[in-house]
Amino acid sequence: MAQLDRSHVFHSWSAQAQISPLPVAGAEGSYFWDYSGRRYLDFSSQLVNVNIGHQHPKLIAAIQEQAARLATIAPSFANDARSEAARLIAELAPGDLNKVFFTNGGAEANENALRMARLHTGRHKVLAAYRSYHGSTAGAITATGDPRRWGSEPAISGVVHYWGPYQYRSPFHAESEEQECERALAHLRDTLMVEGAHTVAAIILEPVVGTNGILVPPENYLAGVRAICDEFGIMLIADEVMAGFGRCGEWFAVDRWNVTPDLITFAKGVNSGYLPLGGVIISAKIASTFDNVPYPGGLTYSGHPLACASAVASINIFKEEKIVENARTLGTDVIGPLLKQVADRHPSVGEVRGLGVFWALELVTDRETRQPLVPFNASGESAAAMTKFTAECKRRGLWPFVHFNRTHVVPPCTITAEDARQGIEMLDEALFVADEHYTGA
Repeated sequence: MAQLDRSHVFHSWSAQAQISPLPVAGAEGSYFWDYSGRRYLDFSSQLVNVNIGHQHPKLIAAIQEQAARLATIAPSFANDARSEAARLIAELAPGDLNKVFFTNGGAEANENALRMARLHTGRHKVLAAYRSYHGSTAGAITATGDPRRWGSEPAISGVVHYWGPYQYRSPFHAESEEQECERALAHLRDTLMVEGAHTVAAIILEPVVGTNGILVPPENYLAGVRAICDEFGIMLIADEVMAGFGRCGEWFAVDRWNVTPDLITFAKGVNSGYLPLGGVIISAKIASTFDNVPYPGGLTYSGHPLACASAVASINIFKEEKIVENARTLGTDVIGPLLKQVADRHPSVGEVRGLGVFWALELVTDRETRQPLVPFNASGESAAAMTKFTAECKRRGLWPFVHFNRTHVVPPCTITAEDARQGIEMLDEALFVADEHYTGA
């Protein structure tokens, strides 16, 4: 199998000759295993999307039942699985976000949200944060702020990047959460001033930044962005692709701050990636723009019955098994406290941050200077310290999620407290490898 993979599969975000993908034989709950039977505790939820855990029997059964009844139908028809999925998602969304446009994943969701905002406002520009990832399609990758954008430039026009809050490495030299919030909002206002707020259709942001650091915003930041958008007639797009559906201990991360966006994009946790599915939840005022004017967008597999049936089953399982509540409690009572204890034992841990089952440990060579363990966007030998740490995690049976100088703790929302403790113990042991590179006092 490994040889077939190397001969014929072209892998994303990879130098093809430098990778050796692990052949996976099966998975269940919070674990997966290879063909030799070696098990790994999945502290990555694959791509932070298997929120419900691997191979949930009720979710598998729902897909099988739908496949036997109606495997596919074009988007132009009405379908019960599609309608029920849209109803359930709209009921979970805040405010008057009552309609759902289905896509195959998060990138397409963001792509269409940007198009909707531009058409609704008649404006062209979009503001997006530097520390962000919104997908790899043309518009979504332009909105993305991290280095994955570079290979696609030049891309679509009209996207302007700004700095969001990140108190540990404050671009505003803030000394408190309150200062970080005030200065980040002032910076956003200044950016709008020089770009011309009247030319800006939307601000797109991850309510809790995902891959680029699990950055939990200051308490009043999202409300401040909402107020700025209202002042200038700008649409607020909340990219909840990673943060939504239980990951932050809420159905949507914005719920934590009682903020209602104009558009919410989702994917990943809506059905835990059992089938490709994403979408845009649309406010009444934006939806009404297309009451008598055709919306110029669509996908062959928009609202695919199998995918929608899996979303219906997933949302009902979340409710029945109180998975959102489990994620919230794990964050406050298990993961957060244990990670803080880990930080006390390891000088290489500069900061612990997160909520729910969405946490990051920022690794440094010096706590005083906050020098990252590896340089920004490091690869090859310059990333050796993180590579060794990652290998040590895997050697101990833990599959981590690492990005730049961080390791993220993002297991399934269904993980038990016992498995979470076991995973953090393995992480604790692996961090001694990172400590070897510490040069501070």
